[in-house]
Amino acid sequence: MPDADSGASTLAAKLDRLFDVVRRPDREPYTHEEVARACREATGETFSATYLWQLRTGRRDNPTKRHLEALAQFFQVPPAYFFDDRQSVRIAEELALLGALRDAGVRDVALRAVTLSPEGLGTISDMIEAIARREAGSRPDGGPGGRASGGSGGR
Repeated sequence: MPDADSGASTLAAKLDRLFDVVRRPDREPYTHEEVARACREATGETFSATYLWQLRTGRRDNPTKRHLEALAQFFQVPPAYFFDDRQSVRIAEELALLGALRDAGVRDVALRAVTLSPEGLGTISDMIEAIARREAGSRPDGGPGGRASGGSGGR
C-alpha cells in the first residue's frame, strides 16, 4: 500500500484508511454491509457490500463520482479526500490523529495538555520529540514503532 505521506495513495488505500480509523460508537470497525446500507439509505446510491469490498481491496477502481460522494458523506470526510491528492494527504494526517486519540494513553496526555501554558506545551513537545528520536535510534531498522500502524500498544 502506498505511503499516506506520499500523496500517491490509491483509492483502495484511501478507503481502507477510512475503515481503519472511522469507527462505530462501540469502536468496532464498520462492515461493508453496514456502509453500503447506510450510503443507500442516506443518499439513494445503491451498491453492494461486495462492490464496496472490491473497491477497498483494489479489485475494482473506477467508481462513480456519486458513489464516492456517498462514501465521503458516510465517513464524514470531504469528497476531495478521494479526488485531490493534496487534500487527501491533509485529511489522512487528520485521520491519523483521530486514530491516535483513540488510544487511551495518547488521549490522556492530550487532555492533560489542554490546560498547559504555551511554554508548558513547548516543553512537552520538546520532550516528546527527544523521546521519539531516542526510540527511533534504538530500533534495529531506525524506523518508527508499532503505534504508527494503529496498534493499541497494550497499555
